[in-house]
Amino acid sequence: MKQVVQNYKSGELALLDVPVPGCKPGGVLVRSAYSLISTGTELMKVSEAGMSMLGKARSRPDQVAKVVQSVATNGVPATYRKVMGKLDSYTPLGYSLCGVVEEVGAGIDEVKVGDLVACAGNEHALHAELNWVPKNLYTRVPDGLDPRHAAFGTVGSIALQGVRQGESRLGEVALVIGLGLIGQLVVQLLSASGVRVVGADPDPVRCELAERLGAAACGDPASSAVENAVAELTGGHGVDQVYLAAGGGSNQPVELAARLSRDRGRVVDIGKCRLDLPWNAYYEKELDVRFSRSYGPGRYDPSYELEGRDYPIGYVRWTERRNLACFLDLLALGRVDVEPLISHVADFDDAVETYGRLKEGELKAVAVLFRYPGHTVEAEAPAVTLPAVPAVAGKPAPVRAAGKPVRLAFVGAGNYATSMLLPHLAGREGVELSTVVTTTALSAANAQRKFGFAGATTDLDAVLGDPSIDAVFVVTRHSSHADLTRKALLAGKTVFVEKPLALTEDELAGVLAAVEESGNDRLQVGFNRRFAPLLTEAREQFGARSGPASLRYLVNAGRLEHGSWYLQQGTEGSRFAGEGGHFIDTASWLLEADPVSVYAVATPGTEDLQVLLRYPDGSTATVSYVSTGAPGFPKETLDLVADGKVLRLDDFVRASVHSRKRWVSSRLPKARDKGQSAELAAFVRAVRTGGPMPVPLESLVATTAATLAVQAALAAGVPVTLAGAR
Repeated sequence: MKQVVQNYKSGELALLDVPVPGCKPGGVLVRSAYSLISTGTELMKVSEAGMSMLGKARSRPDQVAKVVQSVATNGVPATYRKVMGKLDSYTPLGYSLCGVVEEVGAGIDEVKVGDLVACAGNEHALHAELNWVPKNLYTRVPDGLDPRHAAFGTVGSIALQGVRQGESRLGEVALVIGLGLIGQLVVQLLSASGVRVVGADPDPVRCELAERLGAAACGDPASSAVENAVAELTGGHGVDQVYLAAGGGSNQPVELAARLSRDRGRVVDIGKCRLDLPWNAYYEKELDVRFSRSYGPGRYDPSYELEGRDYPIGYVRWTERRNLACFLDLLALGRVDVEPLISHVADFDDAVETYGRLKEGELKAVAVLFRYPGHTVEAEAPAVTLPAVPAVAGKPAPVRAAGKPVRLAFVGAGNYATSMLLPHLAGREGVELSTVVTTTALSAANAQRKFGFAGATTDLDAVLGDPSIDAVFVVTRHSSHADLTRKALLAGKTVFVEKPLALTEDELAGVLAAVEESGNDRLQVGFNRRFAPLLTEAREQFGARSGPASLRYLVNAGRLEHGSWYLQQGTEGSRFAGEGGHFIDTASWLLEADPVSVYAVATPGTEDLQVLLRYPDGSTATVSYVSTGAPGFPKETLDLVADGKVLRLDDFVRASVHSRKRWVSSRLPKARDKGQSAELAAFVRAVRTGGPMPVPLESLVATTAATLAVQAALAAGVPVTLAGAR
C-alpha cells in the first residue's frame, strides 16, 4: 500500500510503498476514503523539515532541551547517533480521516466490515491507504453524512474540546483569534451554542468566510475593526472568552486577548502560538488561562488510546471518542457546515505535489482533502446531468433592409412584462412591437393600448407562423416557459424567455431537443443582473483574479402576499426554482465559470435557503435566500472576495471595490437599474445583426441545471454533482 512520509532531516516528502498493517485485537483495519490535511499543524511540520539544523533547533526548543539532557546522561557521541538516526528516518503525516472497515480485530463488536467510520490519531489516522485504528479512536459515521465531511472529525473534535474548555454560555461574546481551519470550526460551534463571535485574522478572505459561517464581525487584529466590534457587542466590558487558534511566533494574539477580555474572562489556547503572558495585564484582570489538550480526555493516555479502556461517563462526560461522535452528529444535523472550508480535493497519488503547492503558497487553502483510489463509499449524492448542448451550425442571418425594424411579439403581458420589459422597448428606435398574445382578450387589449402593439390576439399559433416576426418574448407563468420556448424555437424564432427556462430536467432536455431538431439555438433567458451598469463597472474595477474567490449573495426576498401564484408549488415550482437562477447566473458571471456542485440547506418552517455553489477553480458562492428578514433591509447585497480584494454591491444603489486603491460608485437614484434596459438592448442587437446571443446557451443550461439541483440537494441532504459541468 501507499503512505505519505517525510524525512525530517532532509525535508523530503514521498509517497512510499509500505506493508499493509496487521489487524490487531482491539481495533479495526480501515481502508481510507478521504483524509484531511491540517493546513496548520501539518504544514508547520513540513516547513520545519525544510529548515537548516539551526532553524530546526530554534523552532523546537523543547526538543533541544531533551538533547541537552541526553548529552548529560549518555554523552555526545551516543546522543548524536540517536538524534541523527531519528531525524534521518521516515515519519508519517496525517491524523484525520474517514474510511471503510475492511477487517475487524478480536474484541470488537460494535462495527462490522463495510461500515463507514471516522478515525483520529497521528499514529493511526495517517495519510495511508490502510490504517489500523484502536477502538477509542474511531466512531461510526451517521447515515447520510458525506464521507468528505466525516474526514473532518478529528479537527472538529479539537475545536469542540477547545469550546468545552471555554465553558461558553448562551448569550456570551467570544473572540476567536486565528481563522484558519480550527478557528473556522470554533466560530461555528460557538455560534451554534448561542454565543456571539468576533473573529480576528489578517486575511480578509478568512474573515469573510467566518462571517458567512456565523461570526458577528471579523477583522484584521492590527486594525481597529476588532476592538470596535468587541466594544459594540459587549458595551465596552470585553469578551467573556478568547480562543487562541493562531500559530506562529508572534506574541500579538496573547496581548490582544488580554486587551479585549473582560475582567475575570477566560483565555483558551487551542493552537500553537507564542505564550509570553504580559503579567500585569493578566494579573490585573485575573484572567483564567486554560489549555485545550487536543481531541479531549484520553489523549496521550496509552491505556485509553491503545488498550481501549474507556473512562466512565459519570466521571468524564466528553472523551476523545465521544467528542468525535458528537462532532459528526453536529455535521449530520447541519449545525456545522464544513463544505465551505474545502478549498481543494486532490487525488492521493498527487499527495507530494499537493504538499509542495501548499508549502510554496501556490495553493491557498483552509482545508484540503486527499481522495483515495478504489474506495467504495462515495457519498450517496445524486447527480444532475447537464444535457448536452447541441452543436448547431449557425444559419446565416437574413439580409435586413436598411432601416427595417426588429419586429417583436410578446406571449404574456403580466406585471413583470408591463413594468420591467415593455417600458424599455416601447418607442425604442429600430424596434416594432408587433403582436401581444394573452389568454384573455382584455389583457391583450390593455397591453396594445398602453405600449402600442400593432396587434393583439389569443392565437399563439398565428404569431409563431407569422414570418415577419423576428423574435418572441415568453413572459408567462413559470410552468409554461419550457413548452412555449420549445414551440417558438421549432418555429424558427429568436426567443427571449423570462426565468426560469425550465422547472424540471425533462423540460430542460425538451428545450434542447427542440434546438437540435430545428437547428435554432437563438435563445436568451432573462438573467438581467449581469447587465446592470453598476455591477458591470464594479467588476471592471475589481479586475482579473489569480486565485479562488469567495462570493456571498444575500437575497432578502420577503414574504409573499397571500394568494400569490408563486405559492402554487405543485404547478409553478418552488419560489427558488422560479427566482434562484437570477442569483446563480450573477455569481457564475462574476466568477467566470459554471458551477460543478450544489449543496443546499433549508431553515425549518420557513422558505429560507442557504445554497452553496462550488466552481472548477475552487471558488465558492453562497446564496442566502431568505423571506424572514426585515422588510426595510435592502433586498440584495453581494460581496466578492479574492486576491486581497473585496467587491461590494449594495442593492444596485451603490458599489465599491477595496484593494490597493478604493473605488466607490456614486449613489444611484432610488429607481435601481438591475440591467433590464442593457439586457434588452443586447438582445435586440443580436436579433438585428444575427450576431452571437448575449449569453452562451451552455451557460443558460448550466445555470438552469444548478437551480434545479437545489431541490435535489435539499431532498438528499448532500451535495449534488452537476455531471458534465465544464
